[in-house]
Amino acid sequence: MNLSVRSPIFHTVVKSALKSTHFSKSVFGLRYISCTNISCNQAPAQDGGQGAPATTAEFRNKLLKGPNLKDFFKDEHLKQQDHLPDEEVVPYLIQSMTYGENRKVFFEVYGCQMNVSDTEVIWSILQNSHYKKTDDIQEADVILIVTCAIRESAEERIWGRLESLKGIRRTRSKTRPNLKIGILGCMAERLKQKVLETDKSVDLVVGPDAYRDLPRLLALTANDQKSINVQLSFDETYADITPIRLNENSVSAFVSIMRGCDNMCTYCIVPFTRGRERSRPVSSILKEVEHLSQNGVKEITLLGQNVNSYRDTSEIDSTENVTSLAKGFKTVYKLKKGGLRFADLLHRVSELNPEMRVRFTSPHPKDFPDEVIEVIRNQANICKNLHMPAQSGNSAVLERMRRGYTREAYLELVAHIRNRIPDVALTSDFICGFCSETDEEFEDTITLMEEVKYHSAFVFPYSMREKTTAHRRFKDDVPQEVKMQRLQRMIEVYRRHSYALNCSEIGNTHLVLVEGLSKRSDQCFQGRNNNNVKVILPGTDPIPAKNGQYMKLLKPGDYVAVHINAASSQVLKGIPLYYTGLQEFYEKHDWHHAADRFSLPFQG
Repeated sequence: MNLSVRSPIFHTVVKSALKSTHFSKSVFGLRYISCTNISCNQAPAQDGGQGAPATTAEFRNKLLKGPNLKDFFKDEHLKQQDHLPDEEVVPYLIQSMTYGENRKVFFEVYGCQMNVSDTEVIWSILQNSHYKKTDDIQEADVILIVTCAIRESAEERIWGRLESLKGIRRTRSKTRPNLKIGILGCMAERLKQKVLETDKSVDLVVGPDAYRDLPRLLALTANDQKSINVQLSFDETYADITPIRLNENSVSAFVSIMRGCDNMCTYCIVPFTRGRERSRPVSSILKEVEHLSQNGVKEITLLGQNVNSYRDTSEIDSTENVTSLAKGFKTVYKLKKGGLRFADLLHRVSELNPEMRVRFTSPHPKDFPDEVIEVIRNQANICKNLHMPAQSGNSAVLERMRRGYTREAYLELVAHIRNRIPDVALTSDFICGFCSETDEEFEDTITLMEEVKYHSAFVFPYSMREKTTAHRRFKDDVPQEVKMQRLQRMIEVYRRHSYALNCSEIGNTHLVLVEGLSKRSDQCFQGRNNNNVKVILPGTDPIPAKNGQYMKLLKPGDYVAVHINAASSQVLKGIPLYYTGLQEFYEKHDWHHAADRFSLPFQG
C-alpha cells in the first residue's frame, strides 16, 4: 500500500508502529525527518545519545512490518467498547466476518460434475462461517446459483431462472433478512459486470477461483452493497479444504484433482473461465479418497477439465519426467517436465481400497499414453469405461478446432486401447455445425461413430462463445436448422449402437454396485456396472451370499452379481443372483482375458 508521507494516516501508522514496539520517537529521529527526505538514504539524526543509531532502511522495514491501513478501520465488534480509553482498544479489523449467523443457504447447480464438486467446496467454506444449508428455496436467506458457460443455452437457462427468483424476493416477508442472490462459477467469470448491470436482483458474482472469498463477499452485501470477485488464479486448487458432500448418503463421490485447461481448443471457453491447468498435491487427494472410503463410499470419480493431464510437482519435480502423449497427438504448448503424472495418481488411488471403484472424467485423447492404459488394464477396480472426446470425425474440422490430432490418429488410439483392454466401453463428445463444416465433413463424423460404436455419446450443436479463438477467427455460418438436422442424425447413430451393445449383454452376468431405489419404482433398485451402464433389478426379495450362508435384502452400497435379461439403448435389466465383493467377483477369472473381465456367462 502506498501512503503519502504528508497524509495524517501515515503519521498515525508511524505512531502506532512505534508505540506497539516501545521505541521512542527520538530513536528513529522523527523530529528531524522532513516529509521530503524520509525516502532518502541518509540516516536519521541521533537524539542526545538515547539508544543506538538507526538507518532509514531499518525504519522503512519497521513501517512495512507494522499495521496496514485496513487495520485502522473500526470493526462492528468494537462498537460496544467505545467507552474505553484509546490505549485499551486496538482497533484492528477482524478478518472473519460474522454475517453467516445461521443464515440458510440454498444451492442450485447447473452444468458438469465439476460444478457439483465445486459446490461441495463452497458448502464447506460457508459451513465454517456458520451458514446452514436448506433444500427448501422458500426458507433460504441466500440463494447461490452455480453456473455453466460452455454453451449459450446454459446461460439462457440462468437468465430465465433469475427472472423467476424475483417473485420469491417480492413475496418474502419483510420481517426476514433481505434475500441475497449470487451467481457463481463459469458464467460469473465470463459475464462479470453484465450480470450485475442487467439483473439488479443479483447481489454478488463470484468466479471459480474466488470461493474462499465468499464469506467476506456475502458480508459486504449486508448493507445492500454489490460484491464481485472473478479473479482467476495460477495456483488455486482448494487442496486444503475438505468438501462436504451434498448427498452424504450417496455411495459414490466426486474428487477434484486438477483445475483449468491449457489445450486452447478454438471452440472452448473453459481456459477463459477456469484458467490455466494446476493440479492438487497427490497427498491431499489420497487423504480425501481415504476419508471417503472410511465413510462407506464405494465409487469415486476423479475430476478435472483435462483430468488425465494431471501433473503434481509438489513432491517430485524431476525434469527427466517429460509429458508422454499418445502416438500421433500434439499440443499447442511445449511438453511439460517434472511431477507425478496421471498414471502414478491412478495407481495410488486404486491401491487405497481394492473394493472401491475408480472412474475419471473428462480426459483428452492425447493424454492416454501406454502408462495410463496399462494401469487401467491391470487394476481390477479401475472401471473399464473410457471417455474419448472426438468432437469431429473430419481431420480438417479437427484442425480448425485445434484438437491436436487427425481422424487417423484417433482411430489408431481407439484400436490400441481395445487391443490392450478388449472389453472396454467407450463414450465420446461430438459437436456438429462447427464453423464452415460442410456436409462432406459432417459425414466423416457419422462414419467415425459407425466405426467406433460408442456405448454412449454427448452430442451438441455448435454454440459460439465470446473470447474463444473461433469467435475471433471464424464465422458461425452453419444455419441453425442444419445443425439440428445433423444433431438428430448423431443421436440416431449412437443410440442404435448403444442398443446393439446393450442387447449383446443379455445372458451375461455383471457386477453391479447398487446405488439406490429406481426413480420409476420403489420395488426396484438401480445401480451401474463396470461399463457405467445403468442396471435395474428387483429389490423386494432377499438375496443369498455367494457361499449361500445367509440371505438379506439389497441396500445401497452392495455389490451384487446380476444376470442380464433385458436391454434398451440406455439401461440394462437383470435378476440379482448373489452378494459378492469386487475382488471376489473377478478373482477366479483371468483378469486379462477379455471374455471373463466384464461379462461372465450365466451359471445356472
